[in-house]
Amino acid sequence: MTPPSRTTPGSPTPRTAVVVGAGMVGLATAWHLQRRGVEVTVLDREGVAAGSSWGNAGWLTPGMAMPLADPTLWTYAPKALLDPAAPLHVPARLDPRLWSFLARFATHASQRAWDRAMAALTPIDRLALDAFDELAAHGVAARSTPGPFVIGFEDEKQAAPFLHEIAQVEAAGQVVPLRRIDRPDDAARPSGASHPGDGRAPEGTDAVGRPAQLTDRVRAVYALEGQRFIEPGPFVGALGDAVRARGGRIVTGATVTGLRAQEGRGVQVLVDGQDPVVADVAVLATGAWLPGLAKPLGVRTLVQAGRGYSFTVKTDVPVEQPIYLPSRRVACTPYQGRFRIAGTMEFRGPDEPFQPRRIEAILASVRDLFQGVDLDDRHDEWVGSRPVTPDGLPLVGATRAPGVYVAGGHGMWGIVLGPATGRLLAEQIMTGTVPPEIRSFDPLR
Repeated sequence: MTPPSRTTPGSPTPRTAVVVGAGMVGLATAWHLQRRGVEVTVLDREGVAAGSSWGNAGWLTPGMAMPLADPTLWTYAPKALLDPAAPLHVPARLDPRLWSFLARFATHASQRAWDRAMAALTPIDRLALDAFDELAAHGVAARSTPGPFVIGFEDEKQAAPFLHEIAQVEAAGQVVPLRRIDRPDDAARPSGASHPGDGRAPEGTDAVGRPAQLTDRVRAVYALEGQRFIEPGPFVGALGDAVRARGGRIVTGATVTGLRAQEGRGVQVLVDGQDPVVADVAVLATGAWLPGLAKPLGVRTLVQAGRGYSFTVKTDVPVEQPIYLPSRRVACTPYQGRFRIAGTMEFRGPDEPFQPRRIEAILASVRDLFQGVDLDDRHDEWVGSRPVTPDGLPLVGATRAPGVYVAGGHGMWGIVLGPATGRLLAEQIMTGTVPPEIRSFDPLR
């Protein structure tokens, strides 16, 4: 059930804003505030796209933007905890905060909770791609590329859970065209999509659309239509350039230590070793680091770093479209002439060291499914921390401190939902009214 519309208390229309965080979500919010005439300063402790916005798969897949916790967790998680090479990894150590998060996360692994969260995500999912078109139409010099996305399974039984998930996403209100491509006589998917596509094979695939990189072990292959992908680092960099071109300041090397709401005098943002930055409003878009600044402002929902790893490799045949192996939890994307392979969900602290064993786990999981892919010539090995909430919903809206807002907690979907989040939050900040698409994301819930 969608919460009723409400108006956030506030002062007159802001003229200045500070955004803390220069990833996709923070920069999109800054860009949309600028479109509404606000003078913006962006602060980041490292730089543009320095966090989870850089090395992810770059998937713009609203049709797959669904809650992470689902009923399969109860069968999958116990096995994963005993397998150090499993895609889901939780370090075996005493960490009360982590285990508190996992306990709350597990309470949402029911069909009822999943349906409720999916219903809350669907309205913003439907806006996601239009929000990218808006950026491109108004000065962001980066593009998104349409799929199809190739989804591969080792057998029909393995495909069933994914097909079921897509059917549930469609039942919640999206259209997610999915068609079988490894059998030319089977154009549409078993779950009955109404948009099977025209059957034409993309470049770099065989006569029925099967990518050359998949071995014969991958026996059931589907094409997911209506989605797009980007090169995330360059795209977010272009978004930062657009913010600067409109007169915005992006200050790097700025570690924010706290915020003070000053009654009638805006918000004071405290920066380590620098003078405070004062503005009418402030937005916290710090991803997995959000709790440190937001908890004192009344945001009590836990945010856990769900760390993902990636690297790029060479391929014998150029890769033209993304490839997803759901049973291995591995997402792959063309990236600057190479092939980016991303995977794993590792629940550790966001600042903990890179764990080489997670790369080894990804490699072990895909070696028998890929061919013509040089897995031993790896570049750009990376880890990034995705901000995961127990209920699978982002945290977007006003805090208890006047003039301070948060935009985060998107989990795996910060890239695809970032521009829409920025648009909707800017509307809330400027009008005082919470748009219906983000009512369920109240950070004070």
